[in-house]
Amino acid sequence: MEEKKFDVNSLIGFLLIGGILLWMLYNNQPTTEELEAEQQTATEQVEPETDRQINNLSDDRQLSTQEDSAAIAQAQSRLGAFGYSATLASATENTTTISNDVLELKIDNKGGYISEARIKDHKTYDSIPVYIIKDGNAAFNINFSTTDGRVLDTQNLYFEPTVTQAGDNTVLTMRLKVSEDEYLEYRYVMKPGEYMLDFSIRSQGLNDVFNTANALTLNWALKGYRHAKSISYENQYTELVYEYDGGNDDSIKDGDDEEENISYVGYKQHFFTSILLTDTPFARGKFVSENLVEDEEIDTVYTKAFASTFPLELKGGELNYNMNWYYGPSDYQILNNYDRNLDEIMPLGWGIFGWINKYVIIPFFGFLIAYMPAGIAIIVMTIAIKLLLSPVQYKQYLSQAKMKVLRPEINELNEKFKDNPMKKQQETMKLYSKAGASPMAGCIPALIQLPVFYALFQFFPSAFDLRQQGFLWADDLSSYDKIADLPFNIPFYGDHVSLFPILASIAIFIYMMMTTGQTMQNAQQPGMPNMKFIMYLSPIFMLFFFNNFASGLSLYYLTSNLITIFLVLIIKNFIIDEDKIHAKIQENKKKPKKQGKFARKMQEMMEQAEQQKNAKK
Repeated sequence: MEEKKFDVNSLIGFLLIGGILLWMLYNNQPTTEELEAEQQTATEQVEPETDRQINNLSDDRQLSTQEDSAAIAQAQSRLGAFGYSATLASATENTTTISNDVLELKIDNKGGYISEARIKDHKTYDSIPVYIIKDGNAAFNINFSTTDGRVLDTQNLYFEPTVTQAGDNTVLTMRLKVSEDEYLEYRYVMKPGEYMLDFSIRSQGLNDVFNTANALTLNWALKGYRHAKSISYENQYTELVYEYDGGNDDSIKDGDDEEENISYVGYKQHFFTSILLTDTPFARGKFVSENLVEDEEIDTVYTKAFASTFPLELKGGELNYNMNWYYGPSDYQILNNYDRNLDEIMPLGWGIFGWINKYVIIPFFGFLIAYMPAGIAIIVMTIAIKLLLSPVQYKQYLSQAKMKVLRPEINELNEKFKDNPMKKQQETMKLYSKAGASPMAGCIPALIQLPVFYALFQFFPSAFDLRQQGFLWADDLSSYDKIADLPFNIPFYGDHVSLFPILASIAIFIYMMMTTGQTMQNAQQPGMPNMKFIMYLSPIFMLFFFNNFASGLSLYYLTSNLITIFLVLIIKNFIIDEDKIHAKIQENKKKPKKQGKFARKMQEMMEQAEQQKNAKK
C-alpha cells in the first residue's frame, strides 16, 4: 500500500513541476513590442555585413537581379537602356558549355565571351590538358557609347544564353538585351569534328541606342600559356600573325604594328593557335605582342601577351559582322583545308623555301608518317632527299677532286709569283681555264642544295605530326632529347645534355675532315676563309645551337651527314679516279682554249693593270 501511495505522489509531483515550467515559459515570452524591437536589432546587425560585401564587388556586380521597380531603376541609372539586361535571371556568373569531339568551350554570361577553351586529345609536355583559354588569360570586349552619354564595355555586362541544335550543329546565342526584342547578339555555331566555329556579332533595334558619333571598338587580348618542355624554344615560334589588303600577311614576335583592311588575326603559340577571322575586313587594326619571359627559370606560365584593336562600323545604326573563331593545332594540313589563307600562319619560309615545304616536303612526310613511326619517317625522308640530290653531290665532289689534282701546280704558281700578286692571279686563272676547273664550281652545287636544306630547317620546328612522338631515347621529336641534367645553366646551351646534337656534330666534323681536311696543310691563300676555323666552328655551332631545338631536326642532320659521308666514300673510292682526272686535265691544257668575252675582258683588264703597275716602277 505504501509503494502505491508513493507512486501517486510522484506522479502528482511531476505534474506540478511541469505545470510550473509551462507557467514560467508563458509569463516570460516576449511581447509584440519586444519582438519588433528584436527584429529591428537583427536587421541593423545584418545590414553592415551586406554593405561590406557589396563594396567589395566590382561595379558591374552591384546590380540586383530581382525584377522589381527599384532594381530596374537602379540598373537603368547606371547602364541606361542596358539596365534591363542586369535585372534578368541570366545576370549571374554562370557559364554555358558547348563541345564536339575535338574542342570544348565555356562561355560566360558576363561578357558573352569564351572563358575556357580546351583542345581535346592533346596534352602538354607535363601531361595535363591543353587549354588555350583558362583562368582569365583572355578577354574580348566591345567598347561603345550610347545616345544618353554613357560609355560601356560588353565585358562588364550580362548576356542571356540560349542553346539550340541545328542538325548536327550546336548553336549558342548570347544576347545583351535592352528589351525582349532589342539586343546585341553573339552567335556561336559549333560543328562536329571542327576546330573552327561560325561566329557573328549583330544588333537588333539598337540604332537609337548606339551613339554613331563615336566609333565602336573591338578589343581582343590573350596571354599564351606554356605548352612545351622548352619555354624558350616555344617562345621562338610564338607570334602574332595577321592578313591585310586581301592576301598579304605579316607577323610580330615582339613589338607593335598597325595595318589596314584586316581579314584575320592569329595568336600563334607554336603548336596551338587562336584565330579571329572576319568576312567584312576591319578598316584597320592595331596589334601588340609582348614577351613575358624575362627569366626562363621564373617566368614559366606564359610565353607572350597579344592584343588587337579594331574599329567596328555601323550600317543603318546596327552591327552586322559574320566571323569565325579557330581554336586548335598549328597544323599546316588542317589550316590549309579551310581555304582561308591560314597556311600563312605557319613559318614555312618565304619564296622558293615555302614552295618546297608546301608542295614537296609536307605531302611526302605526311604520306610516310601515315605508314610508319615519326622517327623512321624522318630517316626515310632524309635518305630519299639525299639520293635525289646525289648527282649534285657528285658534281660538288668532282670539282673538289679537280682542285685537289691542281693543288701542286697552284702551289708552284704561288711560290713563283709570291712577290707579284697580280701576276699570280693571272697565271692561276689561266691554269683553271686550261684545265677546265674552277674554284667556284664546287659552290654552285652547294647553292643548289641550299633551298632544300633551308626548307627542311623551317619544316621540322613547325611539324605538328612530330609533337609527342618518341624515337629511341627521345620522348618527343618536337622538343629536345635529354640524356642528362646539368647542375647549372650554360649560356646558349642550357641546363641539360641532348645526345642527337652531339652525334650530329661528330658527323659534321668527320665529313668536313674528309672534304676540307686534305687542304689543311696547304698555305692559306690571302682573302680566302680560314677553312680550319670553319671546320671546328660548324660542329660547335651545331652542338650549342641545337641543344634546345627539336630532336627531330637534329635527327635529320645526323642522318643527312651520315648519308653524305657514305656517298662521299662511294664516289671517292668507286666512281671518281683522281689519276684519270689528272690525265684529263693535262689533255685539256694542251688543247687551245677559246676564251669567252667576259674572261677575255677580265684578262685584258688585269694585263693593263699589270702594265700600269710596272710603268710606275
